[in-house]
Parts: sequence; structure tokens; C-alpha cells
Amino acid sequence: MCTPAAAGRGRVRLNVGGRVFETTAATLATAGRDTMLGAMLDASWNAGHDADGGAAEYFIDRDPACFAVLLDLLRTGGLHVPPGVPEAALHREALYYGLLDRVRAARFGDFDGDRLRLAASVPGRAPGDGTAVRAAPDGGCCVAHGGAVRVYNWMLEERRPVYCPGHAPVNDAAYLDAATLLVAARERPGTGRRGDDGGGGGGGGGVAAFSALTGEPRHRFRVAHGRQPRSFTAGALAFDDGEGCRVFASCKGRLNEYGVAVWDVNTGEQAGFFYEPPGCALGDADRLQWLDGTGTLMAATMFPRADSSFISLLDFRDKSVVWSWSDAGTPASLEDKHAVHAVAMEDGRSVCVINQYHDLGFLDLRKNAAGVRWRSRSKLTASGKTKTWGEETCYPKLATHGGQLFASTGDAISVFSGPDHVLTSTLRGGNGGAICDLSIGGDRLFALHSEENVFDVWETPPPAII
Repeated sequence: MCTPAAAGRGRVRLNVGGRVFETTAATLATAGRDTMLGAMLDASWNAGHDADGGAAEYFIDRDPACFAVLLDLLRTGGLHVPPGVPEAALHREALYYGLLDRVRAARFGDFDGDRLRLAASVPGRAPGDGTAVRAAPDGGCCVAHGGAVRVYNWMLEERRPVYCPGHAPVNDAAYLDAATLLVAARERPGTGRRGDDGGGGGGGGGVAAFSALTGEPRHRFRVAHGRQPRSFTAGALAFDDGEGCRVFASCKGRLNEYGVAVWDVNTGEQAGFFYEPPGCALGDADRLQWLDGTGTLMAATMFPRADSSFISLLDFRDKSVVWSWSDAGTPASLEDKHAVHAVAMEDGRSVCVINQYHDLGFLDLRKNAAGVRWRSRSKLTASGKTKTWGEETCYPKLATHGGQLFASTGDAISVFSGPDHVLTSTLRGGNGGAICDLSIGGDRLFALHSEENVFDVWETPPPAII
């Protein structure tokens, strides 16, 4: 038997599906010890020599054409897929060998908003009812369509959809991890009798976890008032993936259960409820975001959901509002400039808001009574009005990643970079009308269009291999 060190100096012969490949242990080692190929270097594989003193041969009952592509990836760092190799088969084989991350890294590089290219425009199933797109951490995504959530893997192949109980309309979705999808849904009128589903929420409202791989339900998160489960409509979702490992959802109930509920991810049990304080609108919040730096939750209820926009930072440790802002009482000259979306910046010191005229504004989280510092941007139309597509007005949305700020502006996305948030790029893709939502994750940007439910996929080209 040769040791791992000896194997590292020798050759390895692999018979994959009847086709023989010869390589070095050093090449296999680049796959990583946590992969199937990397594990071959372990002494338990009994990596030895044949009777003639040549390299040991191992038989692997898999697709040889795909293996040739993957072996070349390990050798060169580049992904070269011949015309006869189906993408779906390569994805399956890469998953088997534990090389899926390597394939993804070779397909597109580290995310950079100024170098993004349009990789695909994927048509939706039901035109006109797409409400949200969410990026998965592995490069896939999901799109909310009425009472269903369409799920796509990183190759943009559609998996089994997720359906809420009673096909309740979906308000929000979030990936807890690549295999677990959280869905928040509205309670259908007249269907919330306690006991319909073993504890309230018979109309399908509330928050539930599903398998992102199979669409099967995993857990339903309950809200209790006293000891009695209550029906509720769930709005925005967020989660703390640190030590707390908690799920948050804005809740609008029938018995004054208005606010933000929190559950322990490990147990699935309710861990608390932040009741709506005076002057806030937590039960109607359409945007939640966890801030690691301060250990607080940003809750934003934006126009036109409410007559005025409210943003608060909630501390669940003592159930206090540590910072708040509202555009209620705005001077008459600015009364039509409502904040319609918000995102906490990655530095943890400010919140960016955008109004229906596509002006960016910044709020200082270090000053509790700070006003908005508006920065006027180029308008979509000559009149400066928000453009209407079809019968619905699409308000702009915001996202941040890697220090860059992204804002949907009609049918395009503006990219702002640097400490002064200078406009550095404009992305314009599919032909499905205005962008109603965008999301960044898994080194990709996803943009959902309003009219045809087309969603665009933007990637950063991989670095050149020299």
C-alpha cells in the first residue's frame, strides 16, 4: 500500500464508465479533501500499484464525457464544455464529485456590478402576477407568482414549485440556506378559524419553511397570543444567521397582534414578539433587514402601502426602538416625495432610501432625528414622473453588495460605487417592462420585470486564464 504522501508523487488511473483516464494525485488534490476525488488520496482507498508497477486503477461507474470536462477543469482552471455534453448532465456529475462550486466559479467570477453581463432572460409562467424575486446562496433563485413560488437551480432549470396551504398569496420569500426556502403569505378572508390546520391559519397565511429542492413543506412557524395559536398575515421576512439563528416576520393579526414575530430556527418555536409601538407600522412592514453590526432589525413600511413611510431599528434584547424616522409631516413643497424603498448600507452607519422620482436619499443611523440628504438623479421621463407600465406603477427598488448600491429605475438598474455613490454603470436587459424587484446572491443579480414576468440573470465574467 502506498501512503498519501506516496500517492501525491505518483500517477492515478481512473476507469470512468469504461474510459480510462490517467492523471496525477496532485491534480486530484486540487479538488479538495472534502470532495469525492480528493478523498481518493486518503490511505483508506488503498492507493497502490498494479502488478506491473504502474499506477493503480479505480473504476467509477459514471459518465466519462462529463468526467473529462471536470478533470480538465482541475488541470487548467478553465471550464470548456464540448457541444455534445448536456449542461444538465454536467451539473449532475459535478454534484456527485463535489465539484459544483468549482464549476460555478469557472462559469462566472466574483460579483462586480460594473462588470456584469446579461447571462439569461427567463420567461415566467403566468404573466402579470410576479411579485418578488429572491437570489439563492448557490446561484439559483425563486420567483413568487400569486400563491406559488417558482424555484430555479443555479443552471436556471425549474424545480418543483412551492405552494402555500390553500394557495394563499405570497408576500415574501427568503432562502434560509440553499436547501431551505421561507415563505410569508397572506391569510385568506374567512378562512382563519382556529383548528383548521391544527392551530390557526387555515387560510394558509403565516410563515412556513419548504425544501427548495423538492417543494415539500418542512415546518410552519406559529404565532401564539397567550397560549392560543392565532391566524396572521405575514409580510416581510428576514433572518439572523449568526449565533442567534432567528427568523423574523412582520405580522398583521386579527386580535391586535401587530408587530414583528421572531422564531428560533433550531427549534422552530416562537421566541418573542415585538408589539407595534405608537407611531410605527410594524405589522404592515414590507421590508425587514438584519444588521449584524448593531444586532438590530430594520423594519420599513413604505409608501404607497402606508400614507407615510416609517423606518425603525428594533432591538429585541430589550424590545426597544433604538432609532426611527418617518416622512410624515414633510413640508408641502416635498409632500409628493415619498420614500418607496429602503436598504441599510453595509457599513452599518446609514440607510439609503429612494423615492418615486428615483432620487436617492441617505439617513444617518448615528443621529436619531436626522433628516434625509436627497441626491437628485437623472429622471426616467421628461416630466420627472414615475413611469407606468401597463396598468401598474412600478416603484424603484434598492439592493447593496460589496460596497456598491443598486437601484432599479424603470426597465434598467443603476449601479453606484464609492463613498460618494457615484453612478458608474447602467444595466438594461429583458423586454418585460419595468423592473418590479431585484435581488443579489450567489454571485448573481436577478431582476424581475413586471409585465411578462421575465427575470434577467446578470453575472460577472470569469477572470482570463493565462
